Amino acid sequence: MYICLISVHGLIRGHDLELGRDADTGGQTKYVVDLAKALAELDAVTQVDLVTRRVVDPDISDDYAELIEPISSKARIVRVDAGPDGYLMKETLWDHLDSFMDNLLNWLNDQPRMPDIVHSHYADAGYVGVRLSHLLGVPLVHTGHSLGRDKRHQLLAKGLSGREIDQRYNMDRRIEAEEELLANADLVITSTHNEIDEQYSLYNYYQPDNMAVIPPGTDLTQFYPPETTANEIPFAKSLGRFLQQPDKPIILALSRPDERKNILTLLEVYGESSQLQNAANLVIVAGNRDDIRDMESGPQSVMTELLMMIDLYDLYGHVAIPKRHLAKEVSDIYRLAALSKGVFVNPALTEPFGLTLLEAAASGLPLIATENGGPVDIIGNCNNGLLVDPLDKKAIRSSLLKILHDNTLWQKFSRNGLNGVRKHYSWKAHAQKYFSRIEPLPAGYDRLPTKPPKHVKHRYRDRAIFTDLDQNLLGNPSGLKKFIEVVRQNRKCATFGIATGRRLDDALTVMKKFSIPIPDVLITSLGTKIHYTQGLSIDDFWIEHIDHLWQPKSVRRVMANLPGIKAQSKREQSYFKIAYHYDPNKAPSVDEINTLLHKEELTCNVIHAFGQFLDILPSRASKGQALRYVAQRLDIPLENILVAGGSGADEDMMRGNTLAVVVANRHHEELSHMVDHERIYLANSSHALGILEAIDHYDFFQRCNVPEEQEEQEEQ
Repeated sequence: MYICLISVHGLIRGHDLELGRDADTGGQTKYVVDLAKALAELDAVTQVDLVTRRVVDPDISDDYAELIEPISSKARIVRVDAGPDGYLMKETLWDHLDSFMDNLLNWLNDQPRMPDIVHSHYADAGYVGVRLSHLLGVPLVHTGHSLGRDKRHQLLAKGLSGREIDQRYNMDRRIEAEEELLANADLVITSTHNEIDEQYSLYNYYQPDNMAVIPPGTDLTQFYPPETTANEIPFAKSLGRFLQQPDKPIILALSRPDERKNILTLLEVYGESSQLQNAANLVIVAGNRDDIRDMESGPQSVMTELLMMIDLYDLYGHVAIPKRHLAKEVSDIYRLAALSKGVFVNPALTEPFGLTLLEAAASGLPLIATENGGPVDIIGNCNNGLLVDPLDKKAIRSSLLKILHDNTLWQKFSRNGLNGVRKHYSWKAHAQKYFSRIEPLPAGYDRLPTKPPKHVKHRYRDRAIFTDLDQNLLGNPSGLKKFIEVVRQNRKCATFGIATGRRLDDALTVMKKFSIPIPDVLITSLGTKIHYTQGLSIDDFWIEHIDHLWQPKSVRRVMANLPGIKAQSKREQSYFKIAYHYDPNKAPSVDEINTLLHKEELTCNVIHAFGQFLDILPSRASKGQALRYVAQRLDIPLENILVAGGSGADEDMMRGNTLAVVVANRHHEELSHMVDHERIYLANSSHALGILEAIDHYDFFQRCNVPEEQEEQEEQ
């Protein structure tokens, strides 16, 4: 089996992970690297590719600009371009995900084989994974790591408004992507039962039977109990300059300086308790910093507050907050705390899993952890610590003192943790359980063909023009005539395609009326049918592909009797396209309609166009997905395809790597959010003249060359 893991954001490399560098480079980056290595150890796995975003930035290591990085004999990191070269936080990546997907598909096309499984990590990779799995015809597996609806609830509780949350975190797009991937994923892997019961249950498309709890492992070759004395651990010297009595037990907290990690509360507990100060030192390892003034506002606020609190409680000599540590020193930090007979504390407001808890337990440390999230399962399985309410300072204090003052209990928790991690949380066990769940999935899928249909000529054409029919080609007869002439002049190297919402018979009637020649490719009914050449042969593979999970009768039942929604005429309907007139003043919003469909566990693609039309298609069908499938079969790079569109129905054709134009008469508000995309040209001319203007703008036919022998064959 060939497995493709996708984890878009953060900084991912196979060595010296910069954990805690920022909010995007944390537990998830370590998880996916370790998962790739563990899966590659299985005999039944031939190749594992971990795909992430390529970053070329003078402020970070050149490692992240390498296209390919081997991490074992059968695993490698593959870096794909998306958007600008520099490092971007995940909240700003959304507009570049279509480009990421198109570039990844280009890379896969050059490989000896396609993946058998696509496994996405986090919502941004889920967005990519849904589209890639559709185009390849392979199963989609997903791991959320953290979820947008859960985070939104937390941020609302902190006093942020919904508008602030969406602007800062792109939360609406994230949640929409999560709903879509839950509707399409064959398997969702979670770390804990709490994740299923408390977090995924917030989603409309909630299918617990489609989820599996497979806890991540920990690297037992890196995290193990101490075998030396504290004096032999170099990091002890780093703490020595902070602590008056460095030999006392260590209360250890290790996390990003993030408000949700709640380390400020832990410091308050320590500062308010002379018993704790007498019993132990507090060591807070909160990422790396050179100058607090250069940190981002969130981490900067937390670090500033920590230092002010140390001063407030006069904790000098009792608390250490080192400025820097290497990734390879983390295991030594745990062992140093274990040698001191200390305790590891995770006081986060909520913790999706708690990888640091496993690392600490594997090093022999007892645990005190939040009762909200993954630690419930970890401590439940291992019986190696105490759960606390992260906002109950009294409970945190008493739990710390209980373990620090009772050596028998400390030894019990330490021993139980070592045994429990080996039993429940090794990467070998994780990989074996994971494979047992994914092994049957490909059998339920038929791969989409990547070779062109036998009856399609001109396979050597290296570019294409695709346009909608209405309002792009129609409306200016003289402009249409000029456009058709340009297409004919370049027919030897350019495929001509039409992508329309009309049915085939209706589209042909209109084309005949306006003397539009039959295109090489005709995509009809909003991408649900594909026809080739003069004979208009239909692509049967595409028909079978989009029928996946399609339930038109159930869709019509859900939509029946909704106010402001009325079925369009029969001539606008087809088996795969359910068409409605939409009155925005009376009808539910498109988001509300999506919610209704998801609650009924219906997997659909809802398309809203011109404010008055609503079409519901199979989830695998759209103009953009049909276009990419055709590009695959005809071997035409998306970068060489010019697309003319102008409504919400055309949006996914225009995203990503295609060259796009919106003609002057179609500068519609539905696409206003895309005007800043560098590959979308807003023409000054209307109708077909606007397409001709875009051809000149992109210099589209400049390198449109046909080899002489192929030209001779064409003439014959």
